[in-house]
Amino acid sequence: MRIAVTGSIATDHLMTFPGRFADQLVADQLHTVSLSFLVDNLDVRRGGVGANICFGMGQLGTRPILVGAAGSDFDEYRAWLDRHGVDTGSVRISEVLHTARFVCTTDTDHNQIGSFYTGAMSEARQIELTAVANRVGGLDLVLIGADDPEAMLRHTEECRSRGIPFAADFSQQIARMSGDDIRILLDGAAYLFSNEYEKGLIESKTGWKDEEILGKVGHRVTTLGSRGVRIERTGEETIVVGCPEEDAKVDPTGVGDAFRAGFLSGLAWGVGLERAAQVGCMLATLVIETLGTQEYTLRRARFMDRFTKAYGHAAADDVREHLV
Repeated sequence: MRIAVTGSIATDHLMTFPGRFADQLVADQLHTVSLSFLVDNLDVRRGGVGANICFGMGQLGTRPILVGAAGSDFDEYRAWLDRHGVDTGSVRISEVLHTARFVCTTDTDHNQIGSFYTGAMSEARQIELTAVANRVGGLDLVLIGADDPEAMLRHTEECRSRGIPFAADFSQQIARMSGDDIRILLDGAAYLFSNEYEKGLIESKTGWKDEEILGKVGHRVTTLGSRGVRIERTGEETIVVGCPEEDAKVDPTGVGDAFRAGFLSGLAWGVGLERAAQVGCMLATLVIETLGTQEYTLRRARFMDRFTKAYGHAAADDVREHLV
C-alpha cells in the first residue's frame, strides 16, 4: 500500500519552563499580555508533522512518501529521513526560503506555547500529487496534514479529481482556517483525524453537527490524550482503544504525529482499524517518553513485549509478522 504524507517539514526549537504558564496570567489583563519566560534548556530537533509521521512509518517499515517543501538547508535532514525508511524524492527544495521552524516552550503541566515560521512551506502549494503518483507507480492513500493552507486545499481537490482516497488532518492549521475551507477539506475524506479540542472547533467553525460530519467522512478518528483514541463510522459500533502504560511522561510534542504514523502503518498492513489504532497508541507512547519528535528508537522485541502487555496475545499475533 503506497501512502503519501503531505505536511510541514521543519526544525523544532524546544524549551522547558520550570513553572506554570497559568501562574503568570492575570485574569483582567489577558487583552494586553506581555510575558517572557526564562527557560531551563534548548533542544533543536527535527520536526514538522509531515516528516514526523513519515519517520514513524519508516521505523515501522512501511516506506512512506513524504510530500512537502523545504529549504536548501534540508540536505542533512533528508539524509536522516532516507536512512530511516522515508521516500524523500517528492520534497520540493526552495531556492530562496529556509526550512520552516517551530519554536515551543512547555511548562511543568505540559501546557505549550509555540510559534511557527512557515518559510519554504509556503511553496508546498506548487507540488502536484499527480507527479508524485507517477513517480512511485500510483497512490493508495494521501494524508493531507498541516501545511501551507493553499497546498492543503490544492492537494484535497486533486485527490478528489483523481479519485485518490485521502485523510484530512488539519492539526495546527485549524485555528487559522475558515469554516468554508474546513468543509472543503473534510468532505469525502476516508479518515478525519483530530483531537477532542479540534473536534469541537471543527463543529463550531463548519456549523455541522457530529452526525453530519460523520456522514461526510468514512471514519472519524479522535485522539483522547491519555485515554487513547475513538474511531467512529456511521452505522457501525464505535471502537475505543486505550493507551499502553507509560514508563515516563517526558515531552508531549509529536505524540499525535506518532499515533498517525502507527495507525497508517496498520492500515498499510491490513490488520484492521482496532489493531491499527493499537499500533498508533503504542508508537505514541514511545514518543511521549522521549524528548523530541524523532529521537525515539523502535526496538522491535521491546515494542512487541509492551504491545502484548497492553493489548493481549491475539492482538500481538496480528501485528508481529508485519513489524518483524
